[in-house]
Amino acid sequence: MTTAYITHPRYVEHDIPGHPEHAGRIRAVWQALDEAGLTDRMQAISPVEASDEHILSVHTESYLDILRQIESSERAVRFDMDTIALPQTPTVARLAAGGVIQAVDAVLSGAADNALAAVRPPGHHAIPERAMGFCYLGNVAIAARHAQRAHGLERVLIVDYDVHHGNGTQDALYDDGSVLFFSTHQYPYYPGTGSMDETGSGRGRGYTVNVPLNAGCGDEAYARVYDDILWPLARRFRPQLMLVSAGFDAHWDDPLAMMRLSLTGFSHLDCELMRMADELCDGRIVYVLEGGYNLKVLAHGVANIARALLGDDAIYDPFGPANSDQRLTGDLLSRLKTLHRL
Repeated sequence: MTTAYITHPRYVEHDIPGHPEHAGRIRAVWQALDEAGLTDRMQAISPVEASDEHILSVHTESYLDILRQIESSERAVRFDMDTIALPQTPTVARLAAGGVIQAVDAVLSGAADNALAAVRPPGHHAIPERAMGFCYLGNVAIAARHAQRAHGLERVLIVDYDVHHGNGTQDALYDDGSVLFFSTHQYPYYPGTGSMDETGSGRGRGYTVNVPLNAGCGDEAYARVYDDILWPLARRFRPQLMLVSAGFDAHWDDPLAMMRLSLTGFSHLDCELMRMADELCDGRIVYVLEGGYNLKVLAHGVANIARALLGDDAIYDPFGPANSDQRLTGDLLSRLKTLHRL
């Protein structure tokens, strides 16, 4: 089993003191992979920057112009309360998006069986018109477009288990029936999108599947959603590639959310996703780092992904399960099944 590993030392250059999405996040991931002996077992790929053409497959020309202006300036630009771009941020964001593109290339060319893109800044909140929610470029959406245009894929499945709804990914692909976007997220919560009835538009109607979960849901609830909703959707869609937006902020000890997943629960989801990929698309799956703000949880979580991609059975969960979690109501599942004809 060959696992491509994509990361870049310049990912630390976008760093705002006191911000939750800081350079220490990626450093913690690098350290955990090194200490577990996982880095050397993967095939290292150093990314290049995403091109203007790649960016314009998802974002507007006016937003690209703003990024160019930021690069040539000497001052930070605030897009919103939580999203600040430094002069170096557009370059680092291009390297993040480029890393996911190269992960897709490695898997679809057969150079690797699967891939882990340990990139930052994250991307799933970046909407076509601007940066948002710590995110500057839609890394996963850009990679999905690249898979379609460069490799001729007709069906791409994106699964987002970050605790926050991936509104940017959704917006970029909302009218596209060739990409199935599936998101589990705490609701209502930032960014306020991701209701059940957001299902796509035009030719994309029915290809956006949102699972809005109440705060407190944990391992059992997420497992039921995958068993009852995601599996039948994926089998019906039959993807040729799977992209996973992997955020670890749904963990019970994350400081920015109120969900109750454990690292063991995350690993169960990852095993299900890899089984899905094995059954439906010859194992072609790419993991892309999104959120997660407890550094130890994040580091162990990404290391567990690497182990699973490499075919290891070991799971490391030094935090253990949550003290309690909320059970999923059958009403949510039955409504989702009716809405999506399952």
